[in-house]
Amino acid sequence: MNKAKLIAQPGTHELTLTRDFDAPRELVFRAHTDPALIARWWGLRNATTVIDKMEVKQGGIWRYVQTDPDGNDWAFHGVYHQITPPERLVYTFEFEGMPGHVLLETITFEALGSSKTRIIDSSVFQSVVARDGMVANGMEEGANESWDNLDEVLETLTKEA
Repeated sequence: MNKAKLIAQPGTHELTLTRDFDAPRELVFRAHTDPALIARWWGLRNATTVIDKMEVKQGGIWRYVQTDPDGNDWAFHGVYHQITPPERLVYTFEFEGMPGHVLLETITFEALGSSKTRIIDSSVFQSVVARDGMVANGMEEGANESWDNLDEVLETLTKEA
């Protein structure tokens, strides 16, 4: 499996994660907008993800709750700002364990021929300190684990198609 490439220029509020997937863009986009699919891949492998709310429309809200093996819950939520199938999603992202630290996330789905997709995930933080804190607390490792899960889900869906 390939890993995400993280770019976090010093002194900026933004970071970008990029990774290629062996699946058509429409399918990768669907995996990001279908609650049943998101529950299968989003988050850490040893946690269970429940989609509490998910209104994939401009102004719609989303909320995911992860439960770890010890029964601890970790919730995340946001608001969709732009949905352009199958090209782009723009939404806010906030970890409920650290309220007030909201970032704006833009996911671009770039077709690489007819059977591959590059995800470019750009996050803009409220401060450089907030961005650097997220990186220091394992954001890259967490993204790679989630995207490894996504790879497996996409492989299953591609075989079913």
